[in-house]
Amino acid sequence: MRGAPVVGILLAAGSATRFGGDKLLLPLPDGTPIGVAALKNFAAAVDTVVAVVRIGDDALATVLAAHGARVTACPRAAEGMGESLAWGVRAAPAAAAWLIALADMPWVQPATIVRVGDALRQGALIAAPTWQDARGHPVGFAASLYAELIALTGDEGAKSVVARRGASPVATEDAGVVRDIDTPQDLER
Repeated sequence: MRGAPVVGILLAAGSATRFGGDKLLLPLPDGTPIGVAALKNFAAAVDTVVAVVRIGDDALATVLAAHGARVTACPRAAEGMGESLAWGVRAAPAAAAWLIALADMPWVQPATIVRVGDALRQGALIAAPTWQDARGHPVGFAASLYAELIALTGDEGAKSVVARRGASPVATEDAGVVRDIDTPQDLER
């Protein structure tokens, strides 16, 4: 794995229907937009970040690019997370591994992300953080899974790959790995 980068794929192409509309530019209590906070934590722990957005989501694309992400718009994002994930991995094929993070999870600590990447560097095929026995994000995938990842479709993300292959757990005390923002109430708690 030496030489090739560990690439972070930040999935930011969802429609946020449960939230009631776009949420990734809404501020957290400290004023940082949700998507930017997730990007900053992610960027601190991987070699490069590719952010996947919806076509036409120019405001989000501009903000994420301004904070260091390489932004790409997925033409089939409306078909589900699998499409966006596959699009992001195809955008960075020369990777040692990919860590897949969700832009609505701004509380994952960079140290946790580093530990997931380290598990891949040490030979794990798939690695995922756990908190109190719950599997969380980001989930990391070794380069050997490229063909499986770019074949993903629909709204299940990479659940089918993880189900087939299993994931090496990375135990953590970081509750942020299971805390996302799906509704306005999630932002308030």
